[in-house]
Amino acid sequence: MCGIVGYAGPAAASPSSRPIDVALQGLSRLEYRGYDSAGIAVLDNGSVLQAKRAGKLQNLRNALGEQPVTTSRVAIGHTRWATHGGPTDENAHPHRGGREGELALVHNGIIENFHALRTELEEEGYTFTSQTDSEVAAHVLARDMEQCGDLTEAMRRTVGRLEGAFTLLAIHRDAPDTVVAARRNSPLVVGLGDGENFLGSDVAAFVDATTQAMEIGQDQVVTVTADTVRVIDADGAEVADPTRYTIEWDATAAQKGGHPSFMAKEIQEQADAVRSTLMGRMQDGLLTLDEMQIDEAVLRTIDKIVVVACGTAANAGAVAKYAIEHWCRIPVEVELAHEFRYRDPVVTEKTLVVAISQSGETMDTLMAVRHAREQGAKVIALCNTRGSTIPRESDAALYLHVGPEIAVASTKAYLGQIASCYLLGLFLAQVRHTFFPDEIAALMADLEELPDKIQEVLDNTEQVAELARSMKDATSVLFLGRHVGYPTAMEGALKLKEIAYIHAEGFAAGELKHGPIALVEEGQPVFVIVPSPHGRHSLHSKVVSNIQEVRARGARTLVIAEEGDDDVLPYADHVIRVPQTRVLFAALLTVIPLQIFACELATAKGLDVDQPRNLAKSVTVE
Repeated sequence: MCGIVGYAGPAAASPSSRPIDVALQGLSRLEYRGYDSAGIAVLDNGSVLQAKRAGKLQNLRNALGEQPVTTSRVAIGHTRWATHGGPTDENAHPHRGGREGELALVHNGIIENFHALRTELEEEGYTFTSQTDSEVAAHVLARDMEQCGDLTEAMRRTVGRLEGAFTLLAIHRDAPDTVVAARRNSPLVVGLGDGENFLGSDVAAFVDATTQAMEIGQDQVVTVTADTVRVIDADGAEVADPTRYTIEWDATAAQKGGHPSFMAKEIQEQADAVRSTLMGRMQDGLLTLDEMQIDEAVLRTIDKIVVVACGTAANAGAVAKYAIEHWCRIPVEVELAHEFRYRDPVVTEKTLVVAISQSGETMDTLMAVRHAREQGAKVIALCNTRGSTIPRESDAALYLHVGPEIAVASTKAYLGQIASCYLLGLFLAQVRHTFFPDEIAALMADLEELPDKIQEVLDNTEQVAELARSMKDATSVLFLGRHVGYPTAMEGALKLKEIAYIHAEGFAAGELKHGPIALVEEGQPVFVIVPSPHGRHSLHSKVVSNIQEVRARGARTLVIAEEGDDDVLPYADHVIRVPQTRVLFAALLTVIPLQIFACELATAKGLDVDQPRNLAKSVTVE
């Protein structure tokens, strides 16, 4: 989950802080990946210099202000989400390696055999100053460097000794112009500059300096200087042509742009985000997915679809189930990725697995993908991050194209995931001939109207914001919905838990009388997502009855209903309107007021909505 940066630039003719400035800028854009501590290391006149502090990045900036750095050609940096060892100065990265501290290393992931390696190193006389598994990797790498004298070869040997998931970046006093890195089951990307090169957990680390990036494969080692990038595989063979690509957004996309938080900014970007997801998909009257690399004949043999995802992505997958089953007449299961492979799931060569992950690095989802492919299933990845591991290890990929999402709590990526699920469902309906082309074209035309309707919701948010501010002292909020309103209720509750730290639960409204109604007491806020009264098999009247039931028991009812639905008025304390659309598409509209409510309530409580406690953006460890 941690954020890592690396930089190699030109030799300085006079004292300069350029490398450390680059590292700090990269860390500031990666702090969403972890903010328990931060640190930086550079090389200077044959010595490793470093600063690291517990807490947010500003603590490190303050420390560097006390400790100016002289000439250096390289720098590595780290912002931490704590796993092994608490968030202290000692456990912060970088970690020194070697008997004289001649090496510095940063690490993202978990080294599973660290205890055995630490025992081995301690018996050889190495001393440890932290509780982390990362310091073990630093000493192993320093020892390998001492034995072979080449930092690239030392990293290759070290990777062979380590078990688990990791990205490692290191600098050594005997290689003053070099940063060496490696990855296994953890993100790493190279930024290709002009007379300088970069490393990062994702492209946000360096997008202000270059739009050219390079993918690094599993167990590969990359050696970076100001002018060269060299990649070798686990056997030491040169990787002749690593995959390069162009980053499709610029540094301004990773800035707040006048908004009070990244989350507030990303909520406001959702109309454009969905528009980008949908753009260019219809060609000559047919829906075309450029990233679809599975033969259509294979897709026609599929007899079951399994969606694997975690958190917000799993809620998007739950929306997909309603849409794909309706359009394709094929059973869809939605599985939490961390449970999937451990329960011996029934997966065959006729199973299609859909893996949803904003980052493309979610470890639980990656492991589910690998398990599914081992069983012969085809896998489609729905992802927002080009060059990430999950789409690279899948049979096909469908990219969201919503731009960078910095806030930990997902908003625009969630809408992009839902829109992508609709695209996938309609594409499968086209391939499997369950809908005629003109029917699919009509559905796509309605779907393409959604960005304007999303903008309409975003232009009328003050009512929700005022409600949130008036409820900043609430201790519990319940959410009810049916059909696609049920995963919307789940997502609304998750947002409130994530950033406001209050009890929130989302329920299928039909479950109300089977237990949850016991939670309702005088003044209990209850959001109810009301389906359209115009659906073919409308659940509208049933949900209106649910509103009456909770209100009769003292609930404060906050009702989200489409324009023109007056049946809810006698039973709603507050009505929040959304534009009319197809029942299946309502999930793109009704969730927006819930996102805004959570963001405004957390802000009113004085909380950091972008960096909620104990959370990080990408869960890259199991």
